[in-house]
Amino acid sequence: MTVNNQTPDETRRVTIREVGPRDGFQNEPETIATADKIRLINRLGAAGFKRIEIASFVRPDVIPQLADGVEVLKGIDLPSDVDRLVLIPNSKGLDNALAVRELFDSAALFVSASQTHNLKNINRTVRDTMDDVKRMGRRIVAEGIHYAAVVATSFGCPYEGAVDMERVFDLAEEFVDSGATEIGFGDTTGMANPAYVSRFFARAAQRLPEVELTAHFHNTRGQGLANAYAALEAGCRSFESSFGELGGCPVPAGSTGNIATEDLVSMFHEMGVHTGLDLGAVIAAAREAQQTLGRRLTSHSIVAGPVLWETGDPAVTCLDRSPAH
Repeated sequence: MTVNNQTPDETRRVTIREVGPRDGFQNEPETIATADKIRLINRLGAAGFKRIEIASFVRPDVIPQLADGVEVLKGIDLPSDVDRLVLIPNSKGLDNALAVRELFDSAALFVSASQTHNLKNINRTVRDTMDDVKRMGRRIVAEGIHYAAVVATSFGCPYEGAVDMERVFDLAEEFVDSGATEIGFGDTTGMANPAYVSRFFARAAQRLPEVELTAHFHNTRGQGLANAYAALEAGCRSFESSFGELGGCPVPAGSTGNIATEDLVSMFHEMGVHTGLDLGAVIAAAREAQQTLGRRLTSHSIVAGPVLWETGDPAVTCLDRSPAH
């Protein structure tokens, strides 16, 4: 079977982590009911996601929207093969997370490649953060938890401008030395462009050959999907995105959301790239998030739906002719 004249290639298979329940919701001003979060996460699991970022163990007074993280983790009902990821900001957050160790599978630690952004975001220097990472990483590995790491502002900083690529990889290697097996590179304020992304992931594969490399793009300047395509062509096979294009960095102002999961999945399916996801169900989950928030979200697929492919039978329309999962 072909998809839009593209022959499916079994080697072009990607994984997508849905980060909406954490990264997507964290900047929402109106409190989202715990029951609504649980229902939406369960829908994501039913849509085929094998990786979902669910909660953060940040102080409730810092991000009140995520204060119910433990309740959400306790309330969700996901298939057993879904990886439940939580974000850990510091050693105190790790203490709190380990107190409910049975509720999650993966933990992510993070730093910004930009000193200024790191100070504004978590009020710590990059070096202080990485010193803490070394201690936390050992504890995470000892608990048998999948350890992921994130380098924010990997593609540019709104305060400092260009960020040296090799500096980003130096930080990534420190995470790997502390036990991380996955490194996510965050385009935190949407400053990446496809040409740079292509060079970046080609070099990342050289510097980190045994590590899972994950691309995390924001759509602040409308280049998110183009950047995802460039990363794919450079060999990246792991991506993060948020339903409805929700999210954004708390600092600075104007940093809009992640690339929309439903748009990313739609693009990949049109290209014959395997995702393991039910696009119709992904769009339905995004539309439910829109209804829950009571405002129109900005993804294209929420409005347009999936591409309609004619099956040859006038009585049947196939909503998604992506390759079999």
